[in-house]
Amino acid sequence: SSLIGRERSLEKALLEVRDRYDFILIDTPPSLGLLTVNALTASDSVLIPTQCEFYALEGLTRLLETVTAVQGALNPGLRVAGMLMTMHDPRTRVSGEVIAEVRRHFGDLAFRTVIPRNVCLAEAPSHGEPVIRYDPASSGAAAYAEAAQEVADRD
Repeated sequence: SSLIGRERSLEKALLEVRDRYDFILIDTPPSLGLLTVNALTASDSVLIPTQCEFYALEGLTRLLETVTAVQGALNPGLRVAGMLMTMHDPRTRVSGEVIAEVRRHFGDLAFRTVIPRNVCLAEAPSHGEPVIRYDPASSGAAAYAEAAQEVADRD
């Protein structure tokens, strides 16, 4: 099989179903390999989850460089929908510093919604359920519902 065009595999696969949905969410691993490039090539926009931890800012910079490269070579229509801060722990100074830094550098691209570090968010995947079903009353479920509304409002 040819390796040419392999970064367009997902885009081609989604062509026949794309018009049936208002949103198609593609969750990729945090690495910047072929899977992520495929997702960025197939997407209209990218939502960047950013952990409220020191090294997340370094990863954010690398991802934005990848987005720019994909825009230039594969998907000129790709836009950054925003950055969603996750795993926020108000007890740590670094968590607040990361939020402040993202908001300072990226302004309105930083979501108002911040996802807290939450036990239910950590437990839900091991039970094979989304947090909204696992514990709909949790602060994590409420934060993701708020983030989903913010995504819809921005679109």
